[in-house]
Amino acid sequence: MELDPFILSRIQFAANITFHIMFPTITIAMGWILLFFKLRYNSTKDEAWMQAYFFFTKVFALSFALGVVSGITMSFQFGTNWPGFMETVGNIAGPLLAYEILTAFFLEATFLGIMLFGFSRVPGWVHTLATFLVAAGTTLSAFWIIALNSWMHTPQGFEMIANEAGQLQAHATSWWEIVFNPSMPYRLSHMLIASGLTASFLVAGISALRWLMKDRTPTVMKSLKTGVFIAACLIPLQIFVGDLHGLNTKEYQPAKVAAMEGIWETQKGAPLVLFGIPNSETKQIDYAIEIPKLASFILTHDWNGEIKGVDAFEQAPPVGPIFLAFRVMVGTGVMMLLISWTAAFLLWRKKDITKPLAFILVGMTFSGWVATISGWYVTEIGRQPWLVYGVLKTEEALGPISGGMVATTLTAYLVTYVVLLVAYISTLIYMAKSAGSGSKRDPLKQSVQGAERRTILTTDN
Repeated sequence: MELDPFILSRIQFAANITFHIMFPTITIAMGWILLFFKLRYNSTKDEAWMQAYFFFTKVFALSFALGVVSGITMSFQFGTNWPGFMETVGNIAGPLLAYEILTAFFLEATFLGIMLFGFSRVPGWVHTLATFLVAAGTTLSAFWIIALNSWMHTPQGFEMIANEAGQLQAHATSWWEIVFNPSMPYRLSHMLIASGLTASFLVAGISALRWLMKDRTPTVMKSLKTGVFIAACLIPLQIFVGDLHGLNTKEYQPAKVAAMEGIWETQKGAPLVLFGIPNSETKQIDYAIEIPKLASFILTHDWNGEIKGVDAFEQAPPVGPIFLAFRVMVGTGVMMLLISWTAAFLLWRKKDITKPLAFILVGMTFSGWVATISGWYVTEIGRQPWLVYGVLKTEEALGPISGGMVATTLTAYLVTYVVLLVAYISTLIYMAKSAGSGSKRDPLKQSVQGAERRTILTTDN
């Protein structure tokens, strides 16, 4: 049987982006949480805050390392599998990727060492500044990547000019329009809040695991409360921004919205399908659970508003994966809302959590991954068959590569990613267990006390 290099290359890139996105989603917001821990320590001199800082700095460093190596692997595929992408839109994609490296990655890499190892070696304000710059660097990195990805969905500020070989290539006419394209503000806001939810549930989940391991130190409760309260504040904001993002998508990519809602034929007063199984043959949602007219009201603010169906578009994405992934994302968001608010209420009223809730928080540790990945699938599959919407089709970017070669590398990637993911989660569990069973001579506490003594001596001199 002949292997299809196009399908395999798409699966390979999907596998790479799935693995890669998990770690920047953590580090983008984790940097700001670390800054919060450090500022709380600076203002209170409570060692528990610095203990939390040191512990989650390790989580940050581990996540950052995996994010970097998986990102490098993913970038190679632009040349090996998808050379047509850079050949056609490289004049725009190249500079945006370069800006990300020059303004963000270098910033992170430069001050990461100070953040990780400089607490007892540099003045306190320098260490705090380094933490801020690392956090700012991760956010700036997200800005440039989202700018490029958003431009691929809603391209503007360019023109297509034929080169000497007669191939059309994109050339920038307005970098302002390219960077701040119509979907960029919504996509960036949605992604940054998603990162905040991912990191906050990770912090809350690991802290709850330590709590279940009988580690009831002030550090655990402070980090647990931080994670829970951040999540409780962010999830309603994410729902609001998600609605705005949906309206923007309806304006610029209505075929994607039709697939998300499972609407094959244009209709007025379209129902909101809570759940069902898309049937591409009958073009219906089997076993559908619906709320009448609610989809039209949400998308048009009119109970009888018209929503175009998938059949109305000559180029439309597949309904099944988008429809199901969207419901996974929304369902996970609803769980985040219920659980974070319940935990926040208990922590506010009783200053503690219950054992069942602790188990639930542990189970929600990686819920941010589930929501982010499913949302990313909705976004990227919903753009098909376009790689750059209306400009370059995905199949047109495929390079001259054999299906066998792609299958071999795909297998190697998948095996490696499974091993790394198991190792990552196992390491987090080990770190939680080790922190909970620390000796009386706590090295983190000694580091804090040593830094304080150094500061006093420096001041006296």
